Amino acid sequence: MARNALPAQLPPVLPTEPTQARRFGKARAAQSSATLEDYAELIDDLHTGTGGARPTDIARRLGVSHATAIKTIGRLKREGLATSVPYHGVSLTEAGLKLAAHSRERHRVVVEVLTAIGVPREAAEEDAEGMEHYISPATLAAFRAFLAKI
Repeated sequence: MARNALPAQLPPVLPTEPTQARRFGKARAAQSSATLEDYAELIDDLHTGTGGARPTDIARRLGVSHATAIKTIGRLKREGLATSVPYHGVSLTEAGLKLAAHSRERHRVVVEVLTAIGVPREAAEEDAEGMEHYISPATLAAFRAFLAKI
């Protein structure tokens, strides 16, 4: 072998096309719902913590523009997850509250597993913000089973 040459690597083994398409589709679907889940969770937190959720507060806490927050709040409303009254902020419907609770629970489980394996709390919180939206029910069940054993 020539000096500094890397050993030849075998080509990757690709999954079947339907399997790969399903996996990528799952990721795209999770990405689409992640925004709504984040908004629902934050709106619920703001109502609990401050008594209301104004679009300005939502935009600041999510680090997005006011226009982006308004657009996403509109999507929440179209999907039956939120309502709003001018000058009174945004409220979640029963479906929105369920979405927020489900997202918060997934986040909690992911954080608990990450901290249990030694990830520092702040890093676990940050990482869970993304992971919570992509975790499958099977993996979440395995995480819960793991936590029950420790």
